[in-house]
Amino acid sequence: MSIDFSKIPTPCYLLEEELLRKNLQLIQRVKEESGITIILAFKGFSMWKAFPIVREFISGAAASGAWEAKLATDEMKTFAHTYSAAFQKSDFNQVMENSSHITFNSLTQLNQFIPAVKNFPRKISVGLRVNPEFSEVETALYNPCAPGTRLGILAEQLGDELPDGVEGLHFHTLCESNATDLVKTLAAFEVKFGKYLNKLKWINMGGGHLMTRSGYDTALLVNTLKAFRERWNNIEVILEPGSAFAWETGVLVSEVVDIVENKGIKTALLNVSFTAHMPDCLEMPYKPRIRGAYHEPLEGKPTYRMGGNSCLAGDFMGFWSFDNELKAGDLIIFEDMIHYTMVKSSMFNGVRHPSIGIWTVGDEFKILRAFEYSDYKSRMA
Repeated sequence: MSIDFSKIPTPCYLLEEELLRKNLQLIQRVKEESGITIILAFKGFSMWKAFPIVREFISGAAASGAWEAKLATDEMKTFAHTYSAAFQKSDFNQVMENSSHITFNSLTQLNQFIPAVKNFPRKISVGLRVNPEFSEVETALYNPCAPGTRLGILAEQLGDELPDGVEGLHFHTLCESNATDLVKTLAAFEVKFGKYLNKLKWINMGGGHLMTRSGYDTALLVNTLKAFRERWNNIEVILEPGSAFAWETGVLVSEVVDIVENKGIKTALLNVSFTAHMPDCLEMPYKPRIRGAYHEPLEGKPTYRMGGNSCLAGDFMGFWSFDNELKAGDLIIFEDMIHYTMVKSSMFNGVRHPSIGIWTVGDEFKILRAFEYSDYKSRMA
């Protein structure tokens, strides 16, 4: 399917329905072959107008607090598996109203809120987030098991028996990781927490399972999950990937506004911002791919740094080469900008927020949301 980018207003996050469906088919197959539960983590993909498509393949949702849990019941039509590093008392009734599972980050939070959970008129399954003290994630910003982490309970902080009412354990140690990383993590997890597993109803292995990435060993993932369940009395296993659902399913379409040159460096100024619209590029950091560009500079080719349209001095990335000189009005299409990118975007500096659209399997463009001045103004008071 070929997209007619002349029909896309800029800037715009553009989801390709055909690619989303391809990912969902793979995720559904892994779910069925391994006999586990896979749910969509809203922190990675919360484009709720696409949820009807998601629900054709996957029915569950993972939330990080009261608002995402409410989105689960409103738009995914299901109760959420909700975990927060720190639940607030003022939000907790809303969390319970919209959750089937609630996982606590500390024993203090468990003790504070479990009386309310036990008295809630509907059954809610309670879990604890634990820290197996093992992670292959190299970027410190995304490593939840670094010494001194605020995320999860250490094995040494638990007694011989889990607290009354706890039915599951949750760990999250991966970030866009492969199946081998999960194998290593499970080995560490079972050493630390294996003594509890025969008495539990479920294990949530968090996100970061990038099963839709090219080259990911889905057979190893399936076999690893099946073997784990067999070792532990067919315990329910839950995965909650975010990136895997929307991996390589869409782009950010932007436009060159101006070309500036300073000390021999040419910068293409765009109508998008890295800090506002692609923050992971600066946080991770990573250099995104641009459709039709050479990812690394090529001698003899026109070469540019990409500059965002905010006032932040560091709102730029570089360098890419092109076959032709860039000019105002040229499209710059950033690849793979649907997962995490949209949910982390902001309206910093009052720059126009990209629209959200979808290229359907019927080969047509539909705009799902266009942002106006009122959206910017309503965020402040």
